[in-house]
Amino acid sequence: MTKERNRRADETRCLCLWGPGMLGRLNNVAQGLMPQLSLHSPVGDLTVSQEDDVLVALDFGWGRDQVPTPLLKETLKQLNAYFDGKLTAFDLPLKPSGTEFQRRVWRQMTKIPYGRVMTYGAVASKLKSGARPVGTACGRNPLPIIIPCHRIVGTQSLGGYSGDGGLKTKGALLTLEGADEKYTQMELGI
Repeated sequence: MTKERNRRADETRCLCLWGPGMLGRLNNVAQGLMPQLSLHSPVGDLTVSQEDDVLVALDFGWGRDQVPTPLLKETLKQLNAYFDGKLTAFDLPLKPSGTEFQRRVWRQMTKIPYGRVMTYGAVASKLKSGARPVGTACGRNPLPIIIPCHRIVGTQSLGGYSGDGGLKTKGALLTLEGADEKYTQMELGI
């Protein structure tokens, strides 16, 4: 009975970390190939994952196996500084997995300054694309917060947010950065 309960608890913990590309990461973690480290943050527990010498994922939830590599410790240090309002840009080696178009959108996201926003349409215009594919790329961002998809909003609403807590988390991140109240409060109808 205890084994069964532990197995179910492990499955539940894994489901909490589900996100873009998570199946491959779960297989790598199970084989001990991908170090992970977690932290408590104002938007919930976060787990960062490393492959080789680069970050490949930031997931919402607490990772089961904690492996404090130098890169992951530096990542947690920078995330804590960000949440304390002391860091406005991350300086970490990243290798997000995605299509060429998704990587173009993610590169554009990293150009949006701290505390500022761009609309899905404005990003699409820069990339000669449409707003919906940009939104899809935002939703598939494997490194939210570090690659700041929360800084892309709709023209009449915050848009969406695939991270845990959805728009509440997106609004909290924009508030933390001091973004215009128009964007942090628009979903509340204020």
